Amino acid sequence: MDRPDFLHLIEQLFAIHPVVALLGPRQCGKTTLARMLADRTTDSVNHFDLEDPTDLAALVAPRLALQDLRGLVIIDEIQRGPELFPVLRVLADRPDHPARFLVLGSASRDLIRQSSESLAGRIGHIELTPFSLSETGIDSMPRLWLRGDFPSSFLARSDVASVQWRKDYITTFLERDLPSLGISIPPQSLRRFWMMLAHYHGQLINFSELARAFGVADTTVRRYLDILEATFMIRLLTPWHENVGKRQVKAPKLYLRDSGMFHSLTGIPDHAALTRHPKVGASWEGFAIEEIIRHERATPGEVYFWGAHGGGEVDLFLLTDRGRRGYEIKYTDQPRVTRSMHTAIDVLQLQELLIIYPGEREFPLTEKIRAVGFEHLMRTESPNLQP
Repeated sequence: MDRPDFLHLIEQLFAIHPVVALLGPRQCGKTTLARMLADRTTDSVNHFDLEDPTDLAALVAPRLALQDLRGLVIIDEIQRGPELFPVLRVLADRPDHPARFLVLGSASRDLIRQSSESLAGRIGHIELTPFSLSETGIDSMPRLWLRGDFPSSFLARSDVASVQWRKDYITTFLERDLPSLGISIPPQSLRRFWMMLAHYHGQLINFSELARAFGVADTTVRRYLDILEATFMIRLLTPWHENVGKRQVKAPKLYLRDSGMFHSLTGIPDHAALTRHPKVGASWEGFAIEEIIRHERATPGEVYFWGAHGGGEVDLFLLTDRGRRGYEIKYTDQPRVTRSMHTAIDVLQLQELLIIYPGEREFPLTEKIRAVGFEHLMRTESPNLQP
């Protein structure tokens, strides 16, 4: 599937920086996108994969291996070679810029800190998400919700094949990827931890409760969650705080970012099982939140939820240069106004609050509250993707 927005964004950043980092979860399409970029360029192309023993051997002396290359140089799985960043800084500072470096990583820039420290002012970052509804088409919504947005899962020949791919992905992630990033506990224990997180999907996270259930310290749980967030597996939605009289919720809400992974961990194989499952509402909420964030091109610093002890809550609060907007996600065919919505509007000074429900229609409920079918929202024009 062509992804022109991301290709254009990479080219925009290369006009500014000699190094561009394309970051996203494993199997989200980074390597495929890099190949698409390579096919479009008239320059020479060199590709190194840090999981390939031959390429690793070629980079034993990285400056000697890279300094004479011209055109586009792609380095895949850069988180496995942090020692390359100081070398890239030296090469990026050459006045003639004979090469452009596209580095691909399966962890966030916070986890790959060396890129920010070594390449400050020389590198642009892009988070590549798996497929979004704007890319797969609105008619694919039931399939995308059930299978999740990883390309191999979404494009699998059947639901059974999709389930098997996700099971294999989870096993590889637990047994190989997480240990390489510093989570040094047995895979069986990690799987149990992963299952416990699925139970918390859409709920406030209680670090102490989770630590007791897992038999580790609070600080250990927080470190594990930080790593899972940095590898794009979970979203810890930050609570928004205002200087108001109400006692506000301060714990984050946890979501598994991919609905397909959530369904695998909760034993949901198909749509019939999904619609009957007691977690269907939580599943819908997480799926809709991820799609809305992508549709609105919101950055992590613009995305919150809000809640007050004793009343008042907004599932998603976007604070952007386009204003203050709240979203309530409801798995219902009869969206209704509640008292807590009016409270949220007053406290957060929302320009509007949208009740997002499965459907196509849009209609006003009050002056500032609208019911908006999810399909209708996804058809509206989104802001341009910005570097």
